[in-house]
Amino acid sequence: MKGTQEKILPQEIVKAIQSAGNVVLFTHTHPDGDALGSLFGFAEILDSLGKNVFCFLEEPVSHLYDFLPQSDRASVAFDEYLDFAKTAGEDIVAVALDCGDSDRLGKFKGEFLKVTPFVVVDHHQSHRDFGTMRWVAADRSSTGEMVYELGLALKGDITYNCAYNLYVAICTDTGSFRYECTRPRTMQVAAELLERGVQAQEVGGHLYDNYSPERLKLLEMILSTMTLSSSDTVAFIHVSPQMLKESGATLQDVEGFIDFPRSIRTVKVAAFVKESKPGVVAVSLRAKGDCDVAAIAKEFNGGGHRSAAGFRCLDKTIAEVQREVEEKIHMALK
Repeated sequence: MKGTQEKILPQEIVKAIQSAGNVVLFTHTHPDGDALGSLFGFAEILDSLGKNVFCFLEEPVSHLYDFLPQSDRASVAFDEYLDFAKTAGEDIVAVALDCGDSDRLGKFKGEFLKVTPFVVVDHHQSHRDFGTMRWVAADRSSTGEMVYELGLALKGDITYNCAYNLYVAICTDTGSFRYECTRPRTMQVAAELLERGVQAQEVGGHLYDNYSPERLKLLEMILSTMTLSSSDTVAFIHVSPQMLKESGATLQDVEGFIDFPRSIRTVKVAAFVKESKPGVVAVSLRAKGDCDVAAIAKEFNGGGHRSAAGFRCLDKTIAEVQREVEEKIHMALK
């Protein structure tokens, strides 16, 4: 399957998972709702099939997502992963969820990729092939939606906890079903998850009504940095370590903040420049309309989707990155 993107779930993946007694699950660093919901949802499916499951995360679950069922089952201890893999021996399969490229597996990727078979399940348009088996479907709304289909193919149980996690995964990656990635099948899957007892208003409360005073203070500071250009079609906001210190919030708290500049009527592209520490800058891009921000991110060795993408820069300031990105955006809009 090298170099291909399979919209239909390859049966070799189903067989590889069915035949393994031990499964280790990975997702990308700094995981979002889709990554975490997919991870914990799939773990539940595998539990129902009698598999020994190990979930690994490079960092603890963000406080924004600690409401997810069984969010405490993930380990951040690399030694525990090594012990699991050693005990499993050859009776093991690895599954990477929502990873657009191998670098997003984090600092232990070299060790993780030693597992064979190594299955990749992803929906990023800019996916860069890795692993030994892949199901990459850019037409899907989220990895959570794909995990649901994989669960059905495996004949696993979609328990309430599983349904809750997968609903969060789909809800977050579709912007609560607002983004263009929302398809008829997306809504069908969401309905089937609700039929298993998930309450939409409860999920919405956890996702959107969970601001701490510190997070709200940080939002106030970030919005004060907003600039508009190109006849108000391009919007930038940024956050610095100093702002995090003054507000008492963390970098995890900025999730979703890019939706505010994106919501401006005239804006076609919104960019959020995030400096976690001096010289380490990440950029999130969101688009409305025809601008392909994945193509822009690719010029900075990043990736994502046509309307949502990102990348990371080293040894640059916020101002330098913003200047370079703004130039690329203006060229793309022209």
